[in-house]
Amino acid sequence: MIEALKEAQKAKEEGEIPVGAVILKDGKIIARAHNHREAKNDISSHAEIEAMRQAANVLGSWSLEGCLLYVTLEPCLMCLGAIFQARISTLVYGADDPSEGALSAYHIHVKNHLLVYRGEGKEGCEGILKDFFAKLR
Repeated sequence: MIEALKEAQKAKEEGEIPVGAVILKDGKIIARAHNHREAKNDISSHAEIEAMRQAANVLGSWSLEGCLLYVTLEPCLMCLGAIFQARISTLVYGADDPSEGALSAYHIHVKNHLLVYRGEGKEGCEGILKDFFAKLR
């Protein structure tokens, strides 16, 4: 989660909502990304999607079976759908997103092939988001 938080910090410095993600395969980071929605003017440019695109390029396959995704914020519906489609094996996220999170807000039930761990590094993940939004107000 430390590496995902580094990505979130990069997003914050770029004026993006500070969400970061990393993907591991066999214990090694194969992709790292953060939000680029504002810079790319692309609704799908969430940290998770960007990281999955990178991982697919590294592996030469859209199937990310056996990969572990760390993300600082609970995935939205779009990202959780992409995680399912990519066949990510394990999802670890830090902060819950009670307004847009697929699990917290929409109560989506996770399919059997995906293990989910929530609350990893929660305080740091929540802190960077709270700090970002406090400065906007």
